[in-house]
Amino acid sequence: MKNIDKLIQKALELQANGLVTRQIADELNVSRETVTWLLTRAKKEEVSSAPKDISVNWSSIGKSAFRMRHVGIAMCDMVLDTVEATGNEIDLVVGIGLSGVPLASLIAEELNTELSVYHAYNEQGDDSKLNGAFSRNFAGIKGKKCIIVDDVITTGNTMADVVTHLRSSGAKPLAIAVLVDKSGSETLSEVPVHSLVRITRVD
Repeated sequence: MKNIDKLIQKALELQANGLVTRQIADELNVSRETVTWLLTRAKKEEVSSAPKDISVNWSSIGKSAFRMRHVGIAMCDMVLDTVEATGNEIDLVVGIGLSGVPLASLIAEELNTELSVYHAYNEQGDDSKLNGAFSRNFAGIKGKKCIIVDDVITTGNTMADVVTHLRSSGAKPLAIAVLVDKSGSETLSEVPVHSLVRITRVD
């Protein structure tokens, strides 16, 4: 119960600072459904049972550039196993903002490739209408062979959106690399998923 109370408090703080449900979910590494449940529970309203979700706190890695660098190297190694077997070469690393960007930067440096950044957003909270854009301040994606990097996959919706945007621009997503995969997927939109940790719920 203590951990739930901490999550509720953090969700309330983020909401008070102007973050919307999607941004709070990204920051806490939980689903939007879980954020809604946390905020509703904080108001002491009648709430349904807790959603089946797992909160991932990787701040012990994120606060250390040394640790981040080594995690980035491990993620590179995982991806290269698959990509090299296909005979493709990686031209571009795509980092999903916010938390995927530091990892993507380290991986791009390790692979000596260009870096692109994708900003996901969805103010309406409707997962069927995800939106996002690639930042013009980073490398272009047209015609590039790329890997996509983020910290956590929760539902896979954001990742599927990135893959769709890449393909519509003529880019070829070769692999996905994440710290933690909560969706349990080996592929998303027919792109192999590589995670340092894959969480599988046993019901």
